[in-house]
Amino acid sequence: MNIGDASQRTGVSQRMIRHYEKIGLIPAPPRRESGYRDYSDADVNRLLFIANARDLGFSIDEIGELLQLWSDEHRASSEVKALALAKADELGRKVDALAAMRSSLLHLARTCHGDDRPDCPIIDMISGEKPAVHGISAENN
Repeated sequence: MNIGDASQRTGVSQRMIRHYEKIGLIPAPPRRESGYRDYSDADVNRLLFIANARDLGFSIDEIGELLQLWSDEHRASSEVKALALAKADELGRKVDALAAMRSSLLHLARTCHGDDRPDCPIIDMISGEKPAVHGISAENN
């Protein structure tokens, strides 16, 4: 199948398919006489694997590790589990950081009059003119 068909079947854009090929996540497919790439069902399965891993937040390097484990019939599932738990921990830290940022923004929005006057605690905090709000300061930015 051509790249357009592979893209439709996987939901991965043609640009990303070419990128994954360029960085080695998928092997370069054979070319037809016309010069077009000719993707197999195995290529589509690999692209679906990559897309699913991306949806779970795995980085390109982590996906490379997962692909190696996927292709290793003698892999230890403990290695896959360790990667998943490490990613879950990382995502948890990001969730906590995002929650803290959201809390700070809501606090700042509550303290802002939102009227036609120029004074604004949001601008003051971002510019470093006011001290930290809920643990966020200009020095942390």
